[in-house]
Amino acid sequence: MSGGSNNATIAIPGHDWQMMWTYEFGDFQLDIVGFLAVLGEGSILSVAQVSALSRLFYIPRLLPAPQALLRPNRPNSLPPTAASVTAVHTGNYKDHLHHVAHVLLSMDSGEDEPAFTVRCVSVTKTPKQIKPPTRVDTWFRGTPTRRATVSKSPTYDNLPVVKSTAAGPLTYVTLLGALLSLSLFIISICLGDGMSLLATILLSLLSTLVGFSNKWTLQLPRRPHGAEKEAGDVVIRYPNGSYLIVQCDEEVARELFFAPEEINYRISSATIYRLISLLGTLMLMLGIVFLANAKLQLQFCWAGAYIILNAAHWAAAAVPQRLHWDLSCYEVLEHGVQEGPKNENFTEALWKAIVFTQSTAWVQLGKRAAPQTEVWDKWLVEAVKETKSLGTRENDHAKNALWKTSGTMYVVPDRRRGGSWQPRNAFRDIASRMSREAERPEEAREPAVTNNLEV
Repeated sequence: MSGGSNNATIAIPGHDWQMMWTYEFGDFQLDIVGFLAVLGEGSILSVAQVSALSRLFYIPRLLPAPQALLRPNRPNSLPPTAASVTAVHTGNYKDHLHHVAHVLLSMDSGEDEPAFTVRCVSVTKTPKQIKPPTRVDTWFRGTPTRRATVSKSPTYDNLPVVKSTAAGPLTYVTLLGALLSLSLFIISICLGDGMSLLATILLSLLSTLVGFSNKWTLQLPRRPHGAEKEAGDVVIRYPNGSYLIVQCDEEVARELFFAPEEINYRISSATIYRLISLLGTLMLMLGIVFLANAKLQLQFCWAGAYIILNAAHWAAAAVPQRLHWDLSCYEVLEHGVQEGPKNENFTEALWKAIVFTQSTAWVQLGKRAAPQTEVWDKWLVEAVKETKSLGTRENDHAKNALWKTSGTMYVVPDRRRGGSWQPRNAFRDIASRMSREAERPEEAREPAVTNNLEV
């Protein structure tokens, strides 16, 4: 066998099979520290789009897993949520819930509602004061500059209504990354480590490059001036059987639920974006190579910086999404219902949704909310007739309210009172009658009842 060195290392146990430990500082090996720079894609991607609204995204800083933002193609829409969205009066239907609407109407905890929960809210636009954007609006909230705004509308009425928060969790995480980058830059100079200095410059400027390539603004569709406002109530049905009824006008329904969310990238050319992504990929690879050749003391500092940043980004991604968005342009009030929003089964949940909407037309649109059988059709007819005899009353203490209460309570029949209409009992009675009817001779049967949709 020819001589020469190789990269194979054989580990043998210590004297008397004792555990071996590293006690000298110079014996530590941190060549793998470069991998810490590319960990944490999940937490970066979950808040990437709302982060790119703010101009703080341009600041040179350390950014974990920057390769997650160097994609060949950028997303053209915000991530949707699985739900069936149906307009009560117009019949519009979507098989998903837009991201902004989901953020506005989600729970503070960020968790889903329990199965068969039914709630009703009213969403209205808050009166806004038309004024030029401030520096805080431009740098922190993602509002276009004053000059760009005036060029399109001297009255500033085309400013986006939905923005990112000025001082949310992402703001502090961004500033933390910039602070750590500046600290490593100074430490690299003080210790005379050129490799660490080059790694700091490349990996910090990479975040600025990523910021320019992913910067965007959100523009929700607007109602034509002079158009009449019509009712635009919406029913949102989630996969777990829970309902959220939104009482709003057509303008709000179009903005939040049915019109596409328009993403306008600062760099609109796909070719230029891909060239920037290529340059960013080269900067990332060179930065990691330089980092692997830095002094051991600096590698410890880099490891600590990325561990801190990954923890901070994970925490920012774990908090509810509404903390990252400024949705003060909308006001949400919750209406109560007798017996509270929680229900034991599918039938009771559907019944309360019909009580809130006073209609069954939406039930059969898109993905039907009820099975398409004759029993269910007859039950829907009885249910909507029963709602016409019910009303509302004032009550400021709605059970388990998630939003500020409106003071309105929807009345449902008291199940403790004998003879009152109950959804489960009514369904059983209809099914029993249909069963007896099926056993009768055909010429003696009653004519079938057509379920005329109630609008």
